[in-house]
Amino acid sequence: MATTAFDATANGHIRHSMFPSFQRIPKPRRRTELGLLVFAWAITCLLYLLAQMGSKGRLPPHTLTFLGIVLALTLGVHVANRWLVPHSNSVLLPLAAMLNGIGYVEIVRWNPPAAQQQATWTLLGALLYVATLLVVRRSRDLDRYRYLILGMAILLMLAPLLPVIGTSINGARLWVHFGTLFQFQPVEIAKILLAIFFASYFADNKELLSVPTARIRDRLVLDPRPLVPILIAWGFSIVVLGAENDIGFAMLLFTLFITLLWVTTGRFSYIVLGLVLLAVGAFLAAHFFTQFHARISIWIDPWPLADGRGSQLVQSWYALGSGGVGGSGLGLGNAGLYVSFLTSDLIYTAVAEELGFMGSAILVIIFALMVGAGLHIAQRARSDFARLCATALTIILGFQAFFIMAGVLRILPFTGITLPFVARGGSSLVANYVMIALLLRISNETGPDWISGSKEPVRGRKSFSEPL
Repeated sequence: MATTAFDATANGHIRHSMFPSFQRIPKPRRRTELGLLVFAWAITCLLYLLAQMGSKGRLPPHTLTFLGIVLALTLGVHVANRWLVPHSNSVLLPLAAMLNGIGYVEIVRWNPPAAQQQATWTLLGALLYVATLLVVRRSRDLDRYRYLILGMAILLMLAPLLPVIGTSINGARLWVHFGTLFQFQPVEIAKILLAIFFASYFADNKELLSVPTARIRDRLVLDPRPLVPILIAWGFSIVVLGAENDIGFAMLLFTLFITLLWVTTGRFSYIVLGLVLLAVGAFLAAHFFTQFHARISIWIDPWPLADGRGSQLVQSWYALGSGGVGGSGLGLGNAGLYVSFLTSDLIYTAVAEELGFMGSAILVIIFALMVGAGLHIAQRARSDFARLCATALTIILGFQAFFIMAGVLRILPFTGITLPFVARGGSSLVANYVMIALLLRISNETGPDWISGSKEPVRGRKSFSEPL
């Protein structure tokens, strides 16, 4: 269906148009995005060639074909942005493309068959990215189907527990399979749906959650009743993830819930409530979930290698140390010879060994820039739901990266979740591209400041500690 848009004539007046593809508004953001995407493409290709030369001493066959495919994919996604989200943020997609390229270089370096699968998933992620922009034409459309989205998220989380299609791998029952060729993790899509549901519910009930309305004697306190439905949905999700031994996503969901509740209300009492719930949850998980207890034990003392439980992390630390400041060089590392799950759970180790401290720091900087861009989108959003939705999606990206990198460095217990856009994993890669598409849709709705006829810039809150 055609949607209404605005474009400008030569004398500066605004006229109405029913076809967004014929907008004549200048697109400086898209030109910036194109330049950054070309830069990301050039860096990816350079890293790919250096890695192949370092490991094999020659250029790989079909090099020009590879470079052409990557360039075509880059330009295709950019053209879709020019058509569908012409006024959206210009740095978020190039940052994601850079992370995807760095991850692919390490995957093809250590596991060429998996690299072919990762390339296929990247193409599928790009297609679903464009499909998301086509289907979700306004962010408020997601707000209308709050409980339908919650129901879909619950069904996706329960799917791995079904006896026929559910599959357990390495102690975690997270996968569903259809035949022998296709399997994926439904929780990767469920986390996006839960983020949308939480944002919708908190936006609709922000006053009840932040303004004291219940009276106890002569004092007004917060009414706990609006919090009960969302606590039930959150608690059920945590229990399901615990039954699937998915400690990483349980931590991510807990962080998402508490952070979003604080951003909505600005009340420090909810942070205290979160710490209490965290302590109770950790106590129960340590006594009833064997995988959680094992990961805590490895975190506290990973050095007894007789049972082999901590050897994965210990060997990765040796690889981190051998990388030093400048790294061993692309194609010259040895981590893949003795570190298991190098291209999935521990791909941060592979990057840090071959690119050194500087390369691993670049990954951290890129993720920090992505979080900054996401929060900037949230601050400029024009509705409470859009603000909270952008915040929730940014929280997922930021904390997922933090949890896995902190686990590798022994800052937190190692969870085994994937490093966004970098690690091998089709379900995660596709879900991450969908999140980027939703963020750009919210960003595009802000539009250029002068479209609305106002000379003042679009302003959001001064800080995220200020309640909505």
